[in-house]
Amino acid sequence: MLIRRVARPMLSAVFISRGVEALRSPKPATDATRQTLEELSKLPDPVGTNVPANAETVAKVTAAVQIGGGLLLATGRLPRVASAALALSVVPSSLGGHAFWNEVDPQRKADERRAFITDVSLIGGLIIAAVDTEGRPSLGWRGRRAARKVSEAVASALPAG
Repeated sequence: MLIRRVARPMLSAVFISRGVEALRSPKPATDATRQTLEELSKLPDPVGTNVPANAETVAKVTAAVQIGGGLLLATGRLPRVASAALALSVVPSSLGGHAFWNEVDPQRKADERRAFITDVSLIGGLIIAAVDTEGRPSLGWRGRRAARKVSEAVASALPAG
């Protein structure tokens, strides 16, 4: 459908540009990721102990996921997987980079809240893209249909009684 060919590149553009920007100047992305990792490490086990400690590596991996996932989504290759990966890649930078709840300055708080809500909106768009089956039946529907057919076949093969 034409709308997918237009909308997917539009949605992916922000991720490709964010990823390239994070690789060119990694300090802001690393700082935002560090804050998120510090907060996540405070969670109870098993989550807290399994949080990576190297924020720079996580920021670079996130940037690579955003570039790769953005390119996959823009070209229509594995769009559901790419959308899910991109949605997960937003979390580290968004939580740490736009923590408006920690801001004191009203203008800065409003700016960070706006950026955070923008990221939440992007995640919403990516979730829609991740579940878009392009008009084909979903895996759940196909599974239920197959189970019903098997059940009917088994019931018809059993002696009536």
